[in-house]
Amino acid sequence: MNIYISGISGTGLGPLALMARDAGLLVSGSDLSEGAVASELARKNIPVKFGKQDGKFLQEMYDTSGVDWFVYTSALPADHPELNLAKKLGIRISKRDELIAYLVDKLGLKMVAVAGTHGKTTTTAMITWTALNLGLPVSYLVGTTLPFAEAGRYDTKSDFLIYEADEYDRNFLHFFPWLSVITTVSYDHPDIYPTKLDYMRAFSKFEGQSENVIRGVKLEASAVSQNTEAIDLSDKFSLAGKARRYDASLAMQAIFEMVEEIDMEIASNNLIPGDKNYAGRKINEELLVEILDDFPGVGRRFERIYENVYSDYGHHPEEIAATLEVAKEEASRLGLSGVVAVYEPHQNVRQHEIFEDYKDAFVGADKLYWLPTYLVREDPSLKVITPAEFIASLSNSSIGEPAEANEELAEKLRDFQKQNYLILLMTAGPADAWLRKVFDGK
Repeated sequence: MNIYISGISGTGLGPLALMARDAGLLVSGSDLSEGAVASELARKNIPVKFGKQDGKFLQEMYDTSGVDWFVYTSALPADHPELNLAKKLGIRISKRDELIAYLVDKLGLKMVAVAGTHGKTTTTAMITWTALNLGLPVSYLVGTTLPFAEAGRYDTKSDFLIYEADEYDRNFLHFFPWLSVITTVSYDHPDIYPTKLDYMRAFSKFEGQSENVIRGVKLEASAVSQNTEAIDLSDKFSLAGKARRYDASLAMQAIFEMVEEIDMEIASNNLIPGDKNYAGRKINEELLVEILDDFPGVGRRFERIYENVYSDYGHHPEEIAATLEVAKEEASRLGLSGVVAVYEPHQNVRQHEIFEDYKDAFVGADKLYWLPTYLVREDPSLKVITPAEFIASLSNSSIGEPAEANEELAEKLRDFQKQNYLILLMTAGPADAWLRKVFDGK
């Protein structure tokens, strides 16, 4: 089967392209520019065209090798040239969820889905990291780059697909996982979920579609066959930040569920159970704590990009508070002077819903530079909230200063770095690329 992916090199579809290629599908695609997964696609020899997506490359692939399935990112407009051409050519069209469901069914995989407003990327990566260290054959899709493996992979020996199940565009409601791990749930994506109740009901429905559940949060009751309240084992880990330690606690419990399922399958086939012994090591709590404490992190999740300079994807008040806690612990551990935060909000329509939640989000930061909101998928009737208005709403507004991602701010950040401060950028927008250039060229 030949798959063409529009928006192929980003962290949403790039990992899926890698997994589909591993599974023996022919994969090609296009993107406006080189995304985070571009180099990994190149290593797999996946044909990709970067630049103007006018339909010419799709037509070329259709003419030379045929295209059976056109998969596109949610960011693609309804009148996109490639989408229009795919319709004209009569190619099967879908977003990523249909292709993932197809692969799960075709390959006979049990989905271990990690969902939640915050923490799902890190928890998914932690489960993957631990499984790989134990020698457990797993396939996985993580919505970011990984320092220890490709962002997506299919292992022919695997029984499980570890998947970061995104609630945006109701993507996660297309799946019926064997195990779901729900991290935290707080209202987000008002462009998809008009009310908080609508958002919470979506998570409850997802839980009800899952065979087994490990819940880090309380939701409305749902009829799952095995509904397990997560046990908080955070105090067993030495990772920086309470949120990361709790993510590790969830990951450890998911691993135990997976190992138990493997042992039960071995026993049901009249073979000798593995006694939870993999790669020459007996799996127990002590071993999993040791592995998870060595977790190297992931791209854009408190990622160290230069000395004392970190970038994080956080763009919700709860994520910001949790990431700042990690930064403060890290700064203390390294003997630094404090934490300087730079924040770029994402989507003005979202900001109108969460404006009041920012009040104490930046407590603990010594200085805050607030950038203009990164505008995408907006309601033109809504007034764009300014950095000054955001800062005025904070309980510690004296630390805040409106700023632009320009050379003036770059110089200030370089000075803070010289004064031994930890620099932390939090954004889901273009400020990440800007910050990397600031310190790459210093």
